[in-house]
Amino acid sequence: MKKIIFLLINILGLFNIALFGQEEPTDFLPADFHKERRDAVRDMMPANSVAVFFANAQRNRANDVDYIYHQDPDFYYLTGYKEPNAVLVIFSENQKGSKGNTYNEILYVQERDPKAEQWNGKRLGVEGAKNKLGFEMALNGKEFQDAPIDYSSFDTVLFFDFKNDYRDAQGKADLFDLIKTFKEKANYPSNYDATKQRLYSMVKSTDIQNSANVAQTLGRYLNYYEDLKEDALLTGFVNADDDKVRDEIKQKVTMELQGNNLNSAALSEIMNTLRETKTQEEMVLLKKAIEISSVGQIEVMKAMHPHMSETEIQGVHEFVYKKYGAEYEGYPSIVGGGNNGCILHYIENNKPEVGNDDLVLMDLGAEYHGYTADVTRTIPASGKFTAEQKQIYDIVYNAQEAGIKASVVGAPFQAPGQAASKVVTEGLMKLGIIEKEEDAKIYFPHGTSHYLGLDVHDRGTYKPFQENTVITVEPGIYIPEGSDCDEKWWGIAVRIEDDILITKDGPVNLSALAPRTTEAIEATMAKASPLDEFKLPQLD
Repeated sequence: MKKIIFLLINILGLFNIALFGQEEPTDFLPADFHKERRDAVRDMMPANSVAVFFANAQRNRANDVDYIYHQDPDFYYLTGYKEPNAVLVIFSENQKGSKGNTYNEILYVQERDPKAEQWNGKRLGVEGAKNKLGFEMALNGKEFQDAPIDYSSFDTVLFFDFKNDYRDAQGKADLFDLIKTFKEKANYPSNYDATKQRLYSMVKSTDIQNSANVAQTLGRYLNYYEDLKEDALLTGFVNADDDKVRDEIKQKVTMELQGNNLNSAALSEIMNTLRETKTQEEMVLLKKAIEISSVGQIEVMKAMHPHMSETEIQGVHEFVYKKYGAEYEGYPSIVGGGNNGCILHYIENNKPEVGNDDLVLMDLGAEYHGYTADVTRTIPASGKFTAEQKQIYDIVYNAQEAGIKASVVGAPFQAPGQAASKVVTEGLMKLGIIEKEEDAKIYFPHGTSHYLGLDVHDRGTYKPFQENTVITVEPGIYIPEGSDCDEKWWGIAVRIEDDILITKDGPVNLSALAPRTTEAIEATMAKASPLDEFKLPQLD
């Protein structure tokens, strides 16, 4: 019997070694980075508070097939943990354990399970969370249910409200059960309204001198969230005639918020602030994602020819991503040939052939170790821009140049868009496509910039630009067939998008590797491609 037990122990030990011996990249963010980020969160938390973060849900694709799992970016930022069914708890002050030990954070993880790991790959488990991720306090998820955390003892319980997009799977420590446990222990009301709580918090923190400005902001929220118009306090604050009335409403709102210690607004503010500016470690990965995406654009320029399908063009981009070890695309790839380019978020990419005279708008980004690029180029399928295409393209190019130039430390977030919009408006009027300045938005209907990082539309404060912030600058002109202008412009869609690092010495174009001018694009498209000789058999 002893021999059998000894043999089983050895088998399990070898199994563990084999799992943790699986080869994987070595250039992920180090454990020290994630710990420093957790410390930064703790420094911004209010006194006597606890913050609870949940891993992303596993999402079903069809029947018994799930989508490839992708961790919640905030959770990954703070832990480096890439598995589902996990909870991170951060305390503002040290806590004392039953054995006299002190701790200020706990990571609850998926339990090791040799049978499950044989099918779906290794799990870090408690020891992996300690040894690889640097957590001193790591426990199996099932222990969260009996965790001695008295949420009522904290002045504030910080969390992100729930999207209710998770399923109840087998076992007692899946995301469904973890959230259920938290809701029960934190006295989460069944009618909790996170949006209303956020707006109440906005009213509570308002200086009465600025209440009129806040009332305008609240009014926009109420127009967007129709149900909130039924809230007497919010509506009263928006419609109040003087500061005295608003101050009275503010006191009532403060009393309402004292009904519980739950706060689903503050974590967004904390994470927006932290993730807006990038550390050196983050920039290594973000730059690599951007460079990979730029090479993808170059290789497609060389491989492009009329009659390629949009799907094939997408495939060439994504092949380059995989060749460099990028795990995913940062968002659904956009490849729009001809009039399809006028659809801003066109992701069907199913046009069987792009025409000889088509422009092809390609908005794609590789995700490398969590960080995503966002690079757009618009190129002629034939390799040469027509006169009309070049005229539109040059307007967009000049608008982007103006937007990039405006992307400097201290400038308002809207500065690149305002600079680009001015150039587009003037250009469209000069060509006779529009007669009134306000009509420019018909053909340039979107904003110009967003933050970039772990999310393609990354977190940020939208306050004046800071050093080490990465944004996009992406003006465009889209003239769908049937537009109220000369037919010669119909079907022309141009967007140019680059990823810009804001530094104290001015903006740096991180995606400049991918040609941007019409001359540079045409010169690149004239080069031979390694795919020229890649032929597949014809299929019926």
